[in-house]
Amino acid sequence: MKNLTRNFAVALSVTLASVSGQAFAEDSSKPIVIPTHNWSSQVVMAYVIGGIFENMGNNVEYVPADTQAVYEAIRNGDVTISHEVWQSTFGASFYNAMAKGGIIDAGTHAAMTLEEMGVPQYVIDDNLCPGLPNWEALANCPEVFATADSGGKGRWLEGPQSWHGEQMPQRLAGLGLDDKYMVKFAGSADALWAELESAKKERRGVITFNWTPNFTDAEGFVFIEFPEFFQGCRVGDGGDGACGSPKGWLKKAANYKFPKTHPAAYTAFSKISFTSTDIGQMAALVDVDKMSHQDAAKSWLAAHEDVWKPFTE
Repeated sequence: MKNLTRNFAVALSVTLASVSGQAFAEDSSKPIVIPTHNWSSQVVMAYVIGGIFENMGNNVEYVPADTQAVYEAIRNGDVTISHEVWQSTFGASFYNAMAKGGIIDAGTHAAMTLEEMGVPQYVIDDNLCPGLPNWEALANCPEVFATADSGGKGRWLEGPQSWHGEQMPQRLAGLGLDDKYMVKFAGSADALWAELESAKKERRGVITFNWTPNFTDAEGFVFIEFPEFFQGCRVGDGGDGACGSPKGWLKKAANYKFPKTHPAAYTAFSKISFTSTDIGQMAALVDVDKMSHQDAAKSWLAAHEDVWKPFTE
C-alpha cells in the first residue's frame, strides 16, 4: 500500500510539473515576423499588433511583402502571421496555401469587409450622374468621369494591379461598359486618397476603388451597386465577370509553428478581433491626421488600452 501511495504521488508530481510547464511556457526569443503591405490600415495594424507582442516581452520584425505571395511565405516560415486577410481579395491565396499545409486560420475579426468601386457622397448629392449608385446609370454619363489620360472614356481608378489583377477590366467587359470606360491602376493606396482629395476640391466626378472598414467611412463614400456576386461569376471561375464584390470576413493567418514557438503571443493573436471602428480609427491617424504608421500605432495603443489589453490576459 505504501509503495502504491508513493508511486501515485510520484506520478502526480510528474503530471503537475508537466501541466505547469505547459501553462507557463515562455515565448521564444526568435522574432515574430509581421508583413506590411500597401494600404494604411494594414500597415498601422501591423505596428499595433507588433506593439502588443512587444508589450508581452516578444521581439518583432516587419517585412514588406506581396499581398498574394505572403501566404506562401507564411506557410514556408519566412513570415509568421497575416492580420488582414480579406475574403474577396486574398481568400483564394489563403486557402490554397492552407491546403498545402503549414498555415493555419487564427480567427476572424469582428469587422465585415467590402471592396468595391464607388464615388464620393457629393457625386450623388450634386446629381453628377443621375441614377447612381445603380451601376446601370454609368452608361449615360462616362464624360463626367473622363480625365486627360482616359482617351475620351470615363475612368475607373483601381488600386495597385497586384490587388485584383484584371478583375475590374473584366467586369467592365462583362457589363458591356468597356466601350465607355477604362481602368487605370493606381500605384498605391495613397494615390487613391490623393485623387479623392483633388476631386473633392474641384467638385468633379471620380470613380475609385475603396473599401470598408476604412477612414472614408466617416468622410462619406458611396459604393456602386453592381449585380450581386455569386460563386462562379468571376472570369477565373468560368464566368463573365459581370458581378460586384461580396461582403466578406476579415481573417488572421499564422504559421503552424507559431502556437508552439510563441504560445502566449499566439493566444493573444487568436483573441484579437478588431471592429470596423477600430480599423477606421487606425487608418484615419495616417490618412487624415498625417501621422507616420509607427506613430499612429503608438497613439492608437495608448488611447485604446481597454480594447487590446484584454487580448493579452
